[in-house]
Amino acid sequence: MSKITVKDGTEIYYKDWGTGQPIVFHHGWPLSGDDWDGQMMFFLEQGYRVIAHDRRGHGRSSQTATGHDMDTYAADVAELTKALDLKDAIHVGHSTGGGEVIRYAAKYGKGRVAKAVLISAVTPLMVQTAGNPDGVPMSVFDDIRKNTATQRPQFFQDFTLPFYGYNREGAKISQGVRDNWWRQGMMGAIKAHYDCVKAFSETDFTEDLKSVDIPVLVLHGEDDQIVPFPISGAKAVGLLKHGKLISYPGFPHGMPTTEAATINKDLLAFIKS
Repeated sequence: MSKITVKDGTEIYYKDWGTGQPIVFHHGWPLSGDDWDGQMMFFLEQGYRVIAHDRRGHGRSSQTATGHDMDTYAADVAELTKALDLKDAIHVGHSTGGGEVIRYAAKYGKGRVAKAVLISAVTPLMVQTAGNPDGVPMSVFDDIRKNTATQRPQFFQDFTLPFYGYNREGAKISQGVRDNWWRQGMMGAIKAHYDCVKAFSETDFTEDLKSVDIPVLVLHGEDDQIVPFPISGAKAVGLLKHGKLISYPGFPHGMPTTEAATINKDLLAFIKS
């Protein structure tokens, strides 16, 4: 297996296929690089070099007790991109991975990142605060933490329903997609998943979004039940210097999987533009 060892000794697993301009995919909570199968295959066939890593504590990377915060996640990505000597890269992040992308691009991306894409991303800030009154109440994230800590196997099975919009009337449910989400989640460390809830809900990416000079595409489903569109994609695009928003009526949080054909087409158009 391909792994790099970062400064604190953590091993970060990654897949690196093909040649050409690199596209780096950053997965959401509590998944792994496997969540990008539909994009990895598509862009590999389009002639791109495709890379997907497992965030520390997730998938096949080290199950560390520490470092489950956005600054460390971004630093891990910086070490990976340096080790692979990635330049002129496009970084694509889903959900928590979107936060990781914009923090990495803001802190380490100069001279290495050409464009970024935020899909169903947690940017700019999810949790409700005095300065973010429209955010999601902390009690929601406390509930996610409690269920992750005490009944993770069942909670992860249940979570797939709103994640993919499978709880909506008329939804065509794929048991394979649900099982694959659960498989990825259960590969990771419970400690990493517990700590990551704070990272994705309480990290404020406002200044990261404002500071990047590269073109950034924001894609968001208007029926996202996990990261609501009005408090995330709709706000994030307004903070970007060179932002473009595409929102999709009826699409769920997990749209890179359920709506891969549409998402891949729009990603390709942006990358080629």
